[in-house]
Amino acid sequence: MPDQEKTNPGSPSQRSGIFGFVSDEIVTTPYAVKIFEGAQDAAARLGKVLLLFNTKNDPQLQAAAFDMMVERQVAGILYATMYHRPVNPPDLLWRTPSVLIDCFVPDRSLPSVVPDEVNAALVATHKLIEKGHTRIAFLNNRDLIPATTARLQGYLAALAAHHIPFDPALVTSDVSDADGGFRSAQTVMRLPDPPTALFCFCDRMAMGAYYALRALNLSIPKDVAVMGFDNQEIIAAALIPGLSTMELPHYALAVWAINHLVELIERPAKTPPAQHLIECPYIERASI
Repeated sequence: MPDQEKTNPGSPSQRSGIFGFVSDEIVTTPYAVKIFEGAQDAAARLGKVLLLFNTKNDPQLQAAAFDMMVERQVAGILYATMYHRPVNPPDLLWRTPSVLIDCFVPDRSLPSVVPDEVNAALVATHKLIEKGHTRIAFLNNRDLIPATTARLQGYLAALAAHHIPFDPALVTSDVSDADGGFRSAQTVMRLPDPPTALFCFCDRMAMGAYYALRALNLSIPKDVAVMGFDNQEIIAAALIPGLSTMELPHYALAVWAINHLVELIERPAKTPPAQHLIECPYIERASI
């Protein structure tokens, strides 16, 4: 966190009716573009304009974006990332009303909004248990990001809530793509006591799990149920059968961020930093 003398956000009357929106590469991803749409819709309802910068993770582009926002005297800044992770943003975010979307600073000194990964994984596992499954594998991501640990935590919490013993052999770690899902599904299905349900870290891993189960001549969901995460519709809705999944609430994240940004501008002394969790909706299709 910068020194205290840098943290004065300034008077709202001295600022424009423009909000800056800075992203790493989020507006180029098909399943996360709803963050920008949510911000744009919420800003429009307030009569505000969004000044959009996609930095493509390029430090020079990011520096130029923040220089432009200083020149335009933006009223506030939204800083969004492609996936839930810690960030180290420029000092300007402490000097201007700012909200982080799908990311956070480790000391929580800036307000942020992120998906409730733990509860979403708990709900996903609970849905499988409701269908009668007790041997549930979790095909996890291997990257050390908040979602990896949080979704595992939710999975374990659901098992504990239903008094289902945890079997470490049912948890795998691999690349969060179709190849990783294929390998992970094959690994758990070759166990002496294989699972009857697969909870996958993301829809891409679930797609790979579909391929693995079909290679083993297993039917979805008759033989094995499959649950995804993301609701990346180009995958989840296109798979046969359609993939049941937890939706990342990108649109809702951005709407909350805009509304909180307005609070920061209008009542800077009364709005302490906060990390807000947004619920992930369950999208039921035919895979469980």
